Amino acid sequence: MEKFYVTTPIYYVNDVPHIGHAYTSIAADAAARFHRLLSQDVFYLTGTDEHGLKVEKSARDNGEEPGQLVDRVCEKFKALTGILNLTNNDFVRTTEERHVKAVTEMFSRMKVKGDVYKDRYEGWYCTPCEAYWTEVQLAGTKLCPDCGRQVEKVSEESYFFKLSAYGDRLLEHIENNPLFILPLSRRNEIISMIKGGLKDLSISRTSFKWGIPVPGDERHVLYVWVDALTNYLTGAGFPGDAAKLRRYWPCDLHLMGKDIIKFHAVIWPAMLMSADQPLPKKIFAHGWWTVDGKKMSKSLGNVVDPLEMTSRFGRDQFRYFLLREVPFGLDGDFSIKNMINRINSDLANDLGNLYYRSLSMLEQFRGGVVPAMNYDTLTENEKNIIYAAESLFDKVVAKMELCKFSEVLTDIWEFINTLNKYIEVSAPWKLNKAKADDGLNRVMAILCEGLRIVSLYIYPFMPETAERIAKGLNGGTDFSAADLNRDAKWSAVLAGTKVAKGGPLVARIEIEKKEDKSALSKPPTQTPAQAPSLGPSQATSPAQVQASSQPQSSDGGLIDIEDFKKVKLIVARVMAAEKVPKADKLLKLTVDDGSGQAGRTIVAGIAQHYEPEALVNRNVILVDNLKPVKLR
Repeated sequence: MEKFYVTTPIYYVNDVPHIGHAYTSIAADAAARFHRLLSQDVFYLTGTDEHGLKVEKSARDNGEEPGQLVDRVCEKFKALTGILNLTNNDFVRTTEERHVKAVTEMFSRMKVKGDVYKDRYEGWYCTPCEAYWTEVQLAGTKLCPDCGRQVEKVSEESYFFKLSAYGDRLLEHIENNPLFILPLSRRNEIISMIKGGLKDLSISRTSFKWGIPVPGDERHVLYVWVDALTNYLTGAGFPGDAAKLRRYWPCDLHLMGKDIIKFHAVIWPAMLMSADQPLPKKIFAHGWWTVDGKKMSKSLGNVVDPLEMTSRFGRDQFRYFLLREVPFGLDGDFSIKNMINRINSDLANDLGNLYYRSLSMLEQFRGGVVPAMNYDTLTENEKNIIYAAESLFDKVVAKMELCKFSEVLTDIWEFINTLNKYIEVSAPWKLNKAKADDGLNRVMAILCEGLRIVSLYIYPFMPETAERIAKGLNGGTDFSAADLNRDAKWSAVLAGTKVAKGGPLVARIEIEKKEDKSALSKPPTQTPAQAPSLGPSQATSPAQVQASSQPQSSDGGLIDIEDFKKVKLIVARVMAAEKVPKADKLLKLTVDDGSGQAGRTIVAGIAQHYEPEALVNRNVILVDNLKPVKLR
């Protein structure tokens, strides 16, 4: 069986889980879930980096031992896997005994190769970033180029790794493997860095003790480059589990933020060459997120908390927004407004509306049972829909290999909107009225099969939503046993199945105050969505509903401007529509008026002009302050 090994960086325990951690983790999870759909043997690794001077200092400041601190803080990162609905197979902590063995073996192999020597290190050091800087990099200042804080001059004995010896081999490998470093901008950056000359790397410290001791010289502890980077081999079974190592190494995809691409695309491959280990197949560095155009920082109070976002908007919604909003690899700007727009437009309206309308019509016209369809009478449009569904596979597979998550979702949504347009063009309510059984059966079968295929493709990104679609279809996909090669092909697998629509698929979000445009200040109102993902209607009888009509003056003539000023007009979306019994002109409409409350019921005298089903998901203008009256 073909394997797929994907990693995120191990996250530093002195950090607070934020959107950057979530972004990398969700991308890795989407890749892992997708490759499982291809029936591959997937191994997804994440973990925590727990050594170093910062941890030692933080523990001392807190009056505790470093081990106590990392045990406590590590739980926050482990909790993130549940918060984001991640499916990682393993979680490596750098304080684990298996990792200590892997790092010790890695150092020993590099030393035996002749690539490790002892010398004295002098340079400028930033403790918060755990980074050393040259005079050239500081550009005449004493401030860290990354965080802007004061650096300090340090001088200590250190073991060095002969990084300079691997420049030519690295360049040759990069040039011979065009997809080794992605995106292209990062590849060019690394090539330029290597061509500028590589210097040997200090890989041990004596200024602190919280780390893995250097074999045979315990005054030194191994620094982050050898320690943290080796976790990828630890998870794969290095050095003791040879069978597991053969099974999963080399890694297929390292995912990380662009700030640590140098360590993964230069230092890590050179270490692997020294230890005679194969290099990873692909290293991908994504961009950074700003918040409403500003850099995230604790002082500004704009750090995006994944726990808050998922609890307020939903895990799938948060996952979808991060991977759809910005092409993976570029920088992006996070705003609550943009996320709400995505949720309402893409998820509630496009996907939610397709699901709810399709299954509602199936229940109304065919008792909820998916009919068999006659392929001999397919229209040209219907043939194109089936072709579009089956052509998704090659496009999606190719783009997922390049981590083009946003483009993949765009392709999926193009197919979703093709199905939505098909509803309008085919007008199944008219087919039902005309008793055009063959046409109606085709429409209902095509919509249900289209939804089944949609659920397969959105599963890596929105697993809970995909599972709800499958449950609603009541004969949909068991994703744990799914095979995209087989199951994404057009089929009649749902014929004869009785659907179980259930509640709304995705909640529509309404902001409580229009003037509140801040990113993180106040929670929005979530309105349960029906067709098109909006709230359920109230059970109000036609005799009690509010009538909406044209305002008139007391004498029945034209109104003047002062009367008009009293009229409050609002836009509402039609959730459901039905004829009023024994009335030729009246339709009973359940609408969402944006108030965030349950569906509002009105009566409109438009039955001679509109079929009820054609009004669903349409916007209408209402007189909001018309006095309720009893009709019929």
